[in-house]
Amino acid sequence: MATETIATEIRDRILTITLNRPDKLNAFNATMQRELIEAFDAADRNDEVRVVIVTGAGRGFCAGADLSSGADTFDRDARRGPVKRNADGKVDYSDPNVRDGGGQVTLRIFKSVKPVIAAVNGPAVGIGVTMQLPMDIRIASEDARFGFVFSRRGIVPEAASSWFLPRIVGISQALEWTYSGRVFSAQEALAGRLVSKVVPPAELIPAARAIAREIVDNTAPVSVALIRQMMWRMLGADDPMEAHKIDSRGIYERGRSADVKEGVVSFLEKRPAKFGDKVSNDMPPYYPWWDERGYK
Repeated sequence: MATETIATEIRDRILTITLNRPDKLNAFNATMQRELIEAFDAADRNDEVRVVIVTGAGRGFCAGADLSSGADTFDRDARRGPVKRNADGKVDYSDPNVRDGGGQVTLRIFKSVKPVIAAVNGPAVGIGVTMQLPMDIRIASEDARFGFVFSRRGIVPEAASSWFLPRIVGISQALEWTYSGRVFSAQEALAGRLVSKVVPPAELIPAARAIAREIVDNTAPVSVALIRQMMWRMLGADDPMEAHKIDSRGIYERGRSADVKEGVVSFLEKRPAKFGDKVSNDMPPYYPWWDERGYK
């Protein structure tokens, strides 16, 4: 896939996506939005990809939105032309041009059937930090910095971060960071549970790959895909019975699968398992269960 703003590499069944505008500190623009979505689409279709790592080229992870358009950077009417209006002259918020580009990226990552690891190598502000929120594991270099800077630009948090961030770090921490809009250190991100580990810069990618290898070498792809969606989507469930319903479907369907037979027999025979089921073909018939509620 020819790309302008990201670089991709598949090695050892791990896809590394590198935000690749180092001269701009990997600032996010419309091309990056499209290329990231396409990269996650391709990863989901490719059974050779078991885990995705996202990192940045050069000294930054992502400096946020590309502000080269100046004062009109966030003015959709000025940049794309006027959005649709209703008969009464009010904005038709269903117009696709109203949609937040960062949110389209995070929603695509949220739907991924592959685990996603953020390896944050440097500054990550605005969309540079909110795009990480639907990633499953975030580890940071000691050089990393984070900032939910929206209030300092006169805008509001985007990329569905008002849903993700409080669930990850708690409402009080989420509000302190988003109210102030200040930039903070990797150690503060660790203390606030935004990241799970802080390592020296030279150890960042090896640490991310070690986590990925543990998944690649030891787990069943279909099980991991289901676990990812079960965990994320149950964050919004209003009763544990909703989890019980999905758990029960999963135990029933996977319990009859060749993967489970292999998992049990390999354990008894004290050998590594060789799981054969593929995400592309062998997801159980109840998946995606959330479509029953209209969440596409």
